[in-house]
Amino acid sequence: MQKKLSVVIPAYNYSSLLPRAVESVASQLNALTELIVVNDGSTDDTAEVLNSLKAKLADKLTIFSKQNGGLASTRNFGIAHAKGEFIVFLDADDEMHPEAISNICNFLNNNSSIQFLIGGHYSITSNGKKKLHSPNALANSAYDNVKGYLIDKSLSISNGACVMHRDIFKQYQYPERFRNSEDISMFAYSLANFNCATMDVALANIYKHDDSLRHNANYAESVGLQLVDEVFDTSRIAESIQSLKKPFLVQRLLSLSRVCHENNRHAQCITFFKQALKLDWRVIFKWSYSKKCMRSLIKTATA
Repeated sequence: MQKKLSVVIPAYNYSSLLPRAVESVASQLNALTELIVVNDGSTDDTAEVLNSLKAKLADKLTIFSKQNGGLASTRNFGIAHAKGEFIVFLDADDEMHPEAISNICNFLNNNSSIQFLIGGHYSITSNGKKKLHSPNALANSAYDNVKGYLIDKSLSISNGACVMHRDIFKQYQYPERFRNSEDISMFAYSLANFNCATMDVALANIYKHDDSLRHNANYAESVGLQLVDEVFDTSRIAESIQSLKKPFLVQRLLSLSRVCHENNRHAQCITFFKQALKLDWRVIFKWSYSKKCMRSLIKTATA
């Protein structure tokens, strides 16, 4: 029997936090939903923790194991093995918000044409500070929605707080050559090509960590500007949206500049900021970025 919803948790070396994520979903499951954990070649005691959870949860939990390949490959593996019409990807260090599954199913049952559903989430910092992020209403055009997500940052999308119809993955799946930021191209593709909606309900609790991959300079630089071409591949993004490619390139350069500054890679910070400035002189007025570049200039001058 096909399920209405599959919750897929990619797991890699988060054994201490994994039970929280698993149990937050298991407590909400019904006959039309399933929970899958994919162990991405973890080197800690994730396998043992999963065996313990399986003994406790029995048929509520399905476990798969694979060789390590990164988040993109783990999500794609989950897509291949999920039975649900819709899929939610919940990170192993996060948790599903109470009543999220019932809220999702009720919404989808009443809105049968929706293929990409964006919900709210709580962000929780390491010191316990909790903040609700509610999605803004979507615009009437795919162009404006992609712009809001990539450029204006007025549309926030988080794994665990969005629901994707499996038809989205027929033409395109997560790019496995990227070790981080792999979801950006997938979300942009979904906004550009599928029926989307938002719901003003929290679906997940997202925990912020200083060691998150989004703060990792090695991964950020390896993905680099390749992400821009990935996002705006002409086979997936219409010509009417391609004009957003240059401003996204500028935004990407600024993001790389910030990550490099935060990781004391001051020369790289300056290089990326200068490239952004060359493309759009107005970035000088984006004080949060230009301030970091000036600090990196001082660091390199005094080194």
